[in-house]
Amino acid sequence: MRNFDEDNITQAVLDRLTGCASPRTRQISEALVRHLHAFVKEIEPSEAEWADAIAFLTRTGQMCSDTRQEFILLSDTLGVSMLVDAINHRFDEGATQTTVLGPFYMEEARDFPLGAHISRESDGSALIVEGTIEDARGNPIAGALIETWHADHRGFYDVQRDTGKSALDMRARFHTDRNGRFWYRSIVPAAYPIPNDGPVGRMLDAQGRHPFRPAHVHFKLSAPGFETIVTHVFIDGDPYLESDVVFGVKDALITKLLRIDGQVIPGGHEVASGTSLITYKFVLPDEPRS
Repeated sequence: MRNFDEDNITQAVLDRLTGCASPRTRQISEALVRHLHAFVKEIEPSEAEWADAIAFLTRTGQMCSDTRQEFILLSDTLGVSMLVDAINHRFDEGATQTTVLGPFYMEEARDFPLGAHISRESDGSALIVEGTIEDARGNPIAGALIETWHADHRGFYDVQRDTGKSALDMRARFHTDRNGRFWYRSIVPAAYPIPNDGPVGRMLDAQGRHPFRPAHVHFKLSAPGFETIVTHVFIDGDPYLESDVVFGVKDALITKLLRIDGQVIPGGHEVASGTSLITYKFVLPDEPRS
C-alpha cells in the first residue's frame, strides 16, 4: 500500500503488525498506534510542536542517572503510575491500600534491629514509627519484611545529597516480631518538591502546577504467602494532601502525627519528651492461588 494520508495511515500501520509472534506484543502495539494516532489527530500539532515533543522526551532520557529517574517522575506526575498501581492491586476491602513506589527506592538498604535509629540527622524532630502487620483475618504476621524510607526535615532523600550508596540514610529493612509488630526511630519528614530542575519540572510550570508532595513515610511490605504491597503513610494536616503532584494520597493512608512527652507509647517503648509518633496497622492480602 502506498499514498498514505491522514485517513489511511493508521490502518496501514496496524496492518504491518500482523506478523507479531507474541499476541501480547501485537495487542500493545496496536493499542499504542491507535491511541497515538488519535492523539495527533485531536491536537493537530505543528511540525515545530512535534519537534519540541521529541526534544522533551530526549531531554527526559538524558536526565536519567543511577540516582534520578526522570521518566518515573513523568509517569508519576501524569497520573500514569497511580493508574498502573490501581489496575494491578484490586485487593479485597480491608487490605492496606497501595500507592506509587516513587523514584527513590533502593534495594541496598541495610537490615536493622527493631527500635534502631535509622537517621544520621541530628537536627530533625525526633520520631518513632510503630506498626503492626496482619493478615486479612486479623492474625499477626511474624517475620514479615518491612522496607522503609523517607525524606529528611528539609525534604531531601539521602540519594539527593550526593553521599553515595555507602551513606544511605533514613531507609532501612526490619522484620516483625512474633506479634507482627515493628518500630524504629528516625526524624519527622517534611513535604517536598519532586526534582523540578529538569523537563518534568518545566512541564509542571507550563501546566500551572506545583511540584510538591505531602510529608509521608514509604513502606514496602512482604511475607511468604502474601501479596507484596508498596504504600505510604501520610501525615494528617499537611497542606499538600489535596494536591499531591503524583496523585498518591488516599484517605485510608493518612494518620495523625502524635506528640508524646516522656511517656510510654502504645508499643511499650519509653521515649524522650518532645518525640512524635506515627502508628499504623498494615494488612497484607493473601497471595492468589494459581
